[in-house]
Amino acid sequence: MNMARHPLKVTVRRTIQASAGELFDAWLDPASLSEWMRPGNITRAVTTLDPRVGGKFEIVMHAPDGAHVHSGVYRLIDRPHRLVFTWISRGTKNTETLVTIDFYPTDIGTEIVLTHEQLPDEAAVQSHTRGWMRILQVFAQAMEAKS
Repeated sequence: MNMARHPLKVTVRRTIQASAGELFDAWLDPASLSEWMRPGNITRAVTTLDPRVGGKFEIVMHAPDGAHVHSGVYRLIDRPHRLVFTWISRGTKNTETLVTIDFYPTDIGTEIVLTHEQLPDEAAVQSHTRGWMRILQVFAQAMEAKS
């Protein structure tokens, strides 16, 4: 059987009461991203973004145990439908993984479907499932408070 190098993936979804355009733009705005990209015990996040295909980003999440650096490159920016970027962090064992975020308009807002692929092991799947679920929860709270 021919398996991909890292076939493990996470998919999380959440419907948020905001337009697809507003939600999409929030992922590419450093001030917005710093506000809600804070899973678990992250006290603050510092973001540097070059939001264009081939552009790099860095998110430094600050926690009581120190700084956690996340970085990657934007692969696809199709506003307001799909955003694709690589993701490298200590949680991925510093290997390149791939995140795809799809934005689907609904009657009450937008459903976000986030898929994180090429994770190195089951521990990474579990930690990223918790992390992305928490991020989407904080994201929803932040975006719904603005509308």
